[in-house]
Amino acid sequence: MYICRNCGQRYMTDEAVMCVNCQAPKGMGNQFCPCCGSQVMPSVRICQNCGVDVVDYGYGTSNKSKVAAGVLGIFLGCYGVHNFYLGYMKKGFIQLGCILGSIAFMFVISIVMSIAEASYNEGATISAIILSLADIALILGIRIWAFVEGIMILCGKINRDGKGMLLRS
Repeated sequence: MYICRNCGQRYMTDEAVMCVNCQAPKGMGNQFCPCCGSQVMPSVRICQNCGVDVVDYGYGTSNKSKVAAGVLGIFLGCYGVHNFYLGYMKKGFIQLGCILGSIAFMFVISIVMSIAEASYNEGATISAIILSLADIALILGIRIWAFVEGIMILCGKINRDGKGMLLRS
């Protein structure tokens, strides 16, 4: 979400072209930080509260490619690569942690299955198979999530990088 630089109120959507509170066009004004909403002096370029460039925040074009981000999302998205590329670090780490955690869990399950089969423990083997299927479903869900994000980037539904700047085509 962006904040009106004229009155400090949040825009209703990222696609808004003007503030519904003060009627100022998006990007006009110099009294508030567009990232955190703190009041800033008109001559200041960097917000003292959050450290962003208040002059260029979210109103320019990014040097990040929409096509590159979309392709990364489709093919490597389950590892969060497209989110790291766009600057969405938190979401990237969540995706990376989920997929690596699932792979590690699958490794542990395979060890448990090997031990259960060696000791002829049918109950442990069935439990391990059920956990394996649940883990496979989680991995598949993460892959679908990343694939959908990649398509959304290519279609323009996700069109900004982590700094709020428009992706280039």
